[in-house]
Amino acid sequence: MAAQLLAMSVEISMKTILLVTGLTTIATLLMAQDAPVPHSPVPVIVTVEARHGKDVPLLTREDFLAYERKDRVQVMDVLPLQGEHAGLELFILIDDSSSSSLGLQLDDLRQFIQGQPATTAIGIGYMSNGTFNIAQNFTADHSQAAQRLRLPLSSFGVMASPWLSLGDLIKRWPGNSVRREVILVSSGVDQLGGLGSTNPYLDIAIEAAQRSGIVVYAIYTPGAGHAGHSMWGMNWAQNHLAQLAEETGGESYMLGFGEPVSFRPYLAGIAERLSHQYRVTLDLKAGNKAGFQAVRFVTEVPNAELVGASKVFVPASGH
Repeated sequence: MAAQLLAMSVEISMKTILLVTGLTTIATLLMAQDAPVPHSPVPVIVTVEARHGKDVPLLTREDFLAYERKDRVQVMDVLPLQGEHAGLELFILIDDSSSSSLGLQLDDLRQFIQGQPATTAIGIGYMSNGTFNIAQNFTADHSQAAQRLRLPLSSFGVMASPWLSLGDLIKRWPGNSVRREVILVSSGVDQLGGLGSTNPYLDIAIEAAQRSGIVVYAIYTPGAGHAGHSMWGMNWAQNHLAQLAEETGGESYMLGFGEPVSFRPYLAGIAERLSHQYRVTLDLKAGNKAGFQAVRFVTEVPNAELVGASKVFVPASGH
C-alpha cells in the first residue's frame, strides 16, 4: 500500500512539473510575441521625377509610400532638401584612363560646376590604379573647383578598377555633409573584376555606397587603349555603370558606345534631379546584426515617380 501511495505521489508530482513547465513555456512565447520589435530610423535620399514633361510635382510627407517587399514601412519624416536644408557634397570622379576625347567635355563640366547653388560644395578627383587622387577638396568656391579640371592621362596602364577607386573614395570621403552624391565619368571597363554578368568589385562598391547613403550618377565616356573600342567590353561596362546608378538611386547616361557630342544634356538632367530631392526617414526593423534591407518607394501623386537606392543599411538594434 505504501508503495502504491508513493508511486501515485511521484506521478502527481511529475504531472505538476510538466504542467508548470508547459505554462511557463506558453507564457514565455506570449511575452515574446508581445515584446516590441526593435526599430531603427534610417534616412534615405529620394528623388522625385516627372513621368511626363518637365513639371515635377511638389510632395508632402503623406505622398511618400515605402515598402519592404510586400510590407508597408512607416515613413517617419520627409524633409525637402531645399533652402536651408539644401546642403550637398558633390564629388566629380573622373577616370584617368579615359580617352583624350574627354577633353571636349571639360567646358561643359566647368559650366555645370559654376552653375551649382552656393549650398553645394564641389570636390574633384581622378581614378587610377584602384584608388583616386584628389584634385580639389570640397569647396563652395565653384570657380576654383572648375579650374581644377584637367585632361585625363588617357593611359590604359593607370586603370585597375573604377569600382575599387569609387570604393576608396567612399571609404575616405573628405567631407561631412548628410547629402553626398557622386558624378562618375568612366568607361566602366574593369580589368581586375573582369567583364561579364557579375563583378565582385562592382558589388562591393554598390554596397559601400548604399551603406553610406551615397547616390551615384554614371556618365559613360570611352576609355583609352583596346578596351576602349572592344564591343564586348563596352557592352558589359555600360551594363555595370547602369547597375551602379540604378542600385544607388542615381541615373546613368550614355549614347551608344561613342563619345557623346556634349555632356550638357546629361549634366542638366543631374542638376534637375538634385533640385528635387527629399530626405525620407524610414522606421525599419533592426535585428541583432546590422544588414541591408530592400526597400522601394511609390506615390499616388499623378505624374510623379520616386527613385531611391534599392537597398538601405540598417544598424543592429541598440546601435
